[in-house]
Amino acid sequence: MRKYYLFSLFLVVALMLIISPQVFAAGKHEGLNCTGCHGIHDAKGNIIFAVEPNKKAINPRTKKPYEGVTALCLGCHETPENGGMGIMPVAAAMSHPYGVVPNKKVASVPKVFLRDGKLECVGCHDPHPSNPNYKYLRVDTKGGAEMQKFCAICHPSKAGVRLSDIKVFNSMDETKFVQKSKVSKKKKKSK
Repeated sequence: MRKYYLFSLFLVVALMLIISPQVFAAGKHEGLNCTGCHGIHDAKGNIIFAVEPNKKAINPRTKKPYEGVTALCLGCHETPENGGMGIMPVAAAMSHPYGVVPNKKVASVPKVFLRDGKLECVGCHDPHPSNPNYKYLRVDTKGGAEMQKFCAICHPSKAGVRLSDIKVFNSMDETKFVQKSKVSKKKKKSK
């Protein structure tokens, strides 16, 4: 599986050399290029991340350090005293919950927004520079003017929005890659 990610990263880097990232950029990640987050030879986490996962930031709901992709996001987007780089830090106690299993009494979160059953940063944000949306949201909110539509995806009682009417941005669906990989392994074993 790691070989597939390396190959995917190679393709992305090649495309970015051909097409300037600023052409598609919607936020501050456009100046990073791929290796700002992904390390080809010095990976420090899943999906060949170059960023050190933040093991110091504590989830205010679980009282434990964050894990997975959220810990990687917080490697940059947390204050230095809380283990991050201080780049546009997110205050967990003051923002939407992340790194948690959603409470079904509060939200009906579609599976496309969950990662391993949890609401992670990448559930709502796709940080790749090809994302044209406001603050890298996975749904176009018209520059933040239509946030209620985005919120209503998981909180439908708040507004009359159907998920089928909303296009979800996804620069790279890793679950499809993993599923294809598992299927091809099963086929090889059966031969």
